[in-house]
Amino acid sequence: ASVGNVTGSNCVNVFLGLGLPWMIAAFKWRATESDPVWDEKYQYDEGLDWLGPKGSRKIGFVVEAGSLGFSVAVFSSCAVITIGMLALRRKFCGGELGGSARAKWGSVAVLIFLWLLYIGLSAWQSISSTGGMNCPR
Repeated sequence: ASVGNVTGSNCVNVFLGLGLPWMIAAFKWRATESDPVWDEKYQYDEGLDWLGPKGSRKIGFVVEAGSLGFSVAVFSSCAVITIGMLALRRKFCGGELGGSARAKWGSVAVLIFLWLLYIGLSAWQSISSTGGMNCPR
């Protein structure tokens, strides 16, 4: 039951967390006649031929490929460490859950550290790839 719950929760997060805002943005940009900032950024970009020929492209919602590979590598590394920790807990504590208070708090500390590591490395990579915290307006 818990695997189904996690899978369903992740599906909702992906479909609503990404799909809904992207759909709203796509409708907004489709309804927009022109935008000088968009024109400056995308009219002559490579790889956007689906919007039309360079210089006369229709305005549209563009999501540039980013740092997904780095985030997947960091996430996968953290996942492998977590699975290793669970295997060690199974061997030395008799299961993934339970055990002494020291083992429980140690596991909590490792998992919180991995979470903060993932967030920190992803933020660092995002900031360093954009040249700083220059958010588009």
